[in-house]
Amino acid sequence: MRLIMLMRPMLKCAERLFWGSVTLTMIACTPRVEVAAPEKPITINLNVKIDHEIRLKVDKDLDEVLSKDSGLF
Repeated sequence: MRLIMLMRPMLKCAERLFWGSVTLTMIACTPRVEVAAPEKPITINLNVKIDHEIRLKVDKDLDEVLSKDSGLF
């Protein structure tokens, strides 16, 4: 019993040392996030949308030309 009483302060010190080292390890291993602007500007290619609009207009014009009321056929 006396031996346990003598070892109790040493165990508390070891426990504090353990948790202190765990805390320092966790602080040292935190990742660093860096946000930086790119060197080249970002370009967005909009040709697909423009092409789609042109096809829609041509299709509508063809529908008007080929309609039954136009008298073409």
